[in-house]
Amino acid sequence: MIDIKVPTVGESISEVTLVKWLKKDGEYVDRDEVIAELESEKATFEVNAEQAGALKTKATEGDTLKIGDVLCQIDESAPKPEGKAAPAAAVQAPKKEETKAAPAAQQAPVTAISNDIKATPVASAIIADKKVDPSSIHASGTGGKILKNDVLDALNNPGRRPGATAFTREEKREKMSNLRKTVSRRLVEAKNTTAMLTTFNEVDMTNIMAIRAQNKDKFKEKHGVNLGFMSFFTKAVCYALQEWPAVNAYIDGDSIIYHDYCDVSIAVSAPKGLVVPVIRNAESLDMAGIEKKVVELATKARDNKLSMEEMQGGTFTITNGGVFGSLMSTPIINIPQSAILGMHKIQDRPMAINGKVEIRPMMYLALSYDHRIIDGRESVSFLVRVKELLEKPELLLFGKDPVKALLEL
Repeated sequence: MIDIKVPTVGESISEVTLVKWLKKDGEYVDRDEVIAELESEKATFEVNAEQAGALKTKATEGDTLKIGDVLCQIDESAPKPEGKAAPAAAVQAPKKEETKAAPAAQQAPVTAISNDIKATPVASAIIADKKVDPSSIHASGTGGKILKNDVLDALNNPGRRPGATAFTREEKREKMSNLRKTVSRRLVEAKNTTAMLTTFNEVDMTNIMAIRAQNKDKFKEKHGVNLGFMSFFTKAVCYALQEWPAVNAYIDGDSIIYHDYCDVSIAVSAPKGLVVPVIRNAESLDMAGIEKKVVELATKARDNKLSMEEMQGGTFTITNGGVFGSLMSTPIINIPQSAILGMHKIQDRPMAINGKVEIRPMMYLALSYDHRIIDGRESVSFLVRVKELLEKPELLLFGKDPVKALLEL
């Protein structure tokens, strides 16, 4: 019998939460097979079996564990059952009384639905077999678990969410995850420890949208990734940060730390909360390199696969509330950084162009900054520079107007 202990996941992390057992108590596991999912205050990570044998769990889902606590034990002397080579995620056959309800779903794999969805094996099988949208199912089980009858109700009531009109006076208490607690603490800390101020501007997205429309197919064919807005904004930000270094700096005690590089953090809404992975040396990446990195980090965030290293550091943050329809907001600083740029929804608005009213696709920009280190002139000038680079994307080639560069002006 060997002990599997909670591993060390970071210098400042002393406890984690057991999110989910991927293997059941008493089940035989192979060496290096993933048996559990843990969550620290910064990331979610998996625990593997150190040896093959029968699993004996020592904690339950939702428990808070200290680093070094025994998570489970593995009995190496247990015999390996026949047929263990079959996929571990195969659904168990339903009980006799359940067979009639879902005969075609008995062999459907649980992995056909997201791991973030809590459901009984039979409910998971029916969802996979009938291709039911889990979001249309009203979960009535403990802790929001989807039961067999919940799925059957959804099948019998297509187009309507069962229970949506049946309101009650009940309340539900749910334990705050380590990640959510960390986000809460850092947001309050940012408000309480910085002299935060926000300046606004707007950018005409006509030229960028035209470039995307004309080149998106060739760009994807050559680089294997879509041409999005984030690469334009990241490029513009990197040029502006090099011109206004205080926006790319932060305060450390009585000192100001300046950076010759631009490690741009991008705010991503993940299933378990907001995460901010970092694009390292964004100033050195081309457009395709930025887009590939954005896709890589966003995918890892959605799958809870981001490493600690990928979320640490960062000298400046970009957040895009426009994907959710936000027209204007005041983003909060991602400490210890000193500034954050907020992108918003692109909306057609009447604009005065050369004395005439034209309809243009406009986006509001918001720069929240720490006034202790960044003065008003710097913050406004930084945002105006970003606006200029975005409205004239040809400047992103090397940061200057070609004619002015030719004349050395």
